[in-house]
This record gives sequence, structure tokens and C-alpha cells, in this order.
Amino acid sequence: MRLRLVGLTPLFAVLAAATLSLEAQSVPTIQVETHLIDSTFSVHDAEGRIISNLTQDDFAVAEDGVPQKIRFFANHTTLPLSIGLVIDESGSQEKFVREHEKDIQAFLDALLSPQDQAFALCFGNHLRLVSDYTASAAAITDGIRRFDKGKADFPEIGPIEKRELGTALYDAIYFSVREKMASIRQRRKIILILSDGEENSSEHDLIDAIEAAQNGNVLIYAIRYTEMEHGQMTARNRYGVRVLDHLTSQTGGRVFDAHTTNVKAAFAEIAEELRGLYEVAYQSTNPVRDGTYRKILIQSKQPAMTVRSRTGYYAR
Repeated sequence: MRLRLVGLTPLFAVLAAATLSLEAQSVPTIQVETHLIDSTFSVHDAEGRIISNLTQDDFAVAEDGVPQKIRFFANHTTLPLSIGLVIDESGSQEKFVREHEKDIQAFLDALLSPQDQAFALCFGNHLRLVSDYTASAAAITDGIRRFDKGKADFPEIGPIEKRELGTALYDAIYFSVREKMASIRQRRKIILILSDGEENSSEHDLIDAIEAAQNGNVLIYAIRYTEMEHGQMTARNRYGVRVLDHLTSQTGGRVFDAHTTNVKAAFAEIAEELRGLYEVAYQSTNPVRDGTYRKILIQSKQPAMTVRSRTGYYAR
């Protein structure tokens, strides 16, 4: 009998047995379908330091409270990175982005190995792919600089929509995941947002953006810069804060406030965390694919360790 691998996706794998020929007879093909649920996560000690030397035996996984058997485990030395820079270039953000172009390049230079890849999407009310996947930090920041200088000859992702206002954050996340990350295999997938979170122009909503990231096993990080009036937060500003808090906490990432954290230090901390990520996959004990939400809990068996991962997925 010969075994033939038909295909793999991040959420499930299909294993099919080929035919067995005995002279003039053949045995009918038998197909066995196995859904593998994968989750990327980070681990921190009681002081918040990243812990990167744990093994599969140090973790327990549960789905909706039911223990799951880990079928696959990887750490930062095994799976390369795919990073999407999603950069808000609306009126309140473009100056902040220009001031930190060198910090963006330093972050990518320090993080990307030849096996890693990153793209950059700049958005206001249009979603412009200013650099497609590459391991070159210089190529990515060159695209960002060209966009900052007013160049508009970049391809759009997602449907071309007529938008009245200028910040399509949810669409930028949704289509970055769907068009640039959903089909990627065997990589740790990250979106890093530079924005104030103050959405006003998307077709999709916050729930859509979170669901796309969770089902794509994409961790969202953010560096938030809020343009305040007279040094005070408005209701709109606080809305943006909560948006980025939800996006990052529900997907396993983290948000940094540019007003209270040095931006260079924030980039360095994110880079350190990305270099220490783990990934597990398990075969769910609930085989029903009914679209319901399933809660995932990954716990460290080591004392005083905190795991940050996506909170769940939709069983599509």
C-alpha cells in the first residue's frame, strides 16, 4: 500500500490512502480527515520577561475546557516568521510614521533572517501594498518612504471601495490576513499595526477583523500613537485605545502606547518576543464543523508562567 499526502492547511490536514493493486483486483480508496488546530503563542515569567526554552512537555492545551493531545510542537528555531506591517497613514498618523521610518527599518534589520519575510500595507481610506513579501528591510522601508512622499502607484488589496472618511483599519487587517497570510503554511504569522485605532471607513467591523486573525492564527501587535487635543483624551481617542486592546488581547499579541513607552524600546521588545514564539497543534476532540466559537486555553506547567495566545477560533 502506498500513502499519498493530499494537502495541508493551518487548521486541518487531509490524509488519503492510495489504491492497492492485487493483480486484477483493487481495494477502494479510504480517506481519513484530520483537523489540526494550530496556535502560536508567547510565554512570560512573573516579571514579564519572554521565556523561550520550554518544551512540549511544559504545556497543556484545552478546547472548551476539554483537554487536547498536542500533535505538533515548534519553537522559534523551527518555524520562520511572516510579518505584515499595517501602517495607518491617515492625517493624524502620517507625521508619526515619517518620524519613525528609521526605527521601522532597524526593527526589521534586527528581526528578519533570510528565511523570514515581511510585507508593508499603508492605509487611509485605500489599502496600498507598498512592499510585497521580502526579507529585505531596506526594500520594505523604501516602499513606506515612497508612499510618505506622495507616491500612489502601489497596488490595492481587497475590493476597491468608495469611502467617505479616511481610516479603514478593520479592512486593512481583514484583507491583510485574507489575501496575504491565510494560505501561508508552516510559519509564525504576525501583524504589527501602527495606528491610533480610530476606525471610520471600513466595510468590515472589529469582530470581522478579530475573527479573520484568529482563524488565520495571526498574532496582532500594535504601537499606538494618539493625537490628542490639549493633551487630553477625547471619547474618540479612548475608542481607539479599546479597539487596539481588543485586537491584540484576542489574538495573543500586545499593544504599546507611544506616549508612555519609547518607540525604539517598543520595537525592540516586540522583536524579542517574536524571536521567542512557540506553536502547538492538536486534533480537536470535537469534530463538528458548525461555525461555532471554540475557546482555546494553553497553559504552562511551569509555575508563575503566563501564556499569551489567541483566545479561540470559529469551527468553519
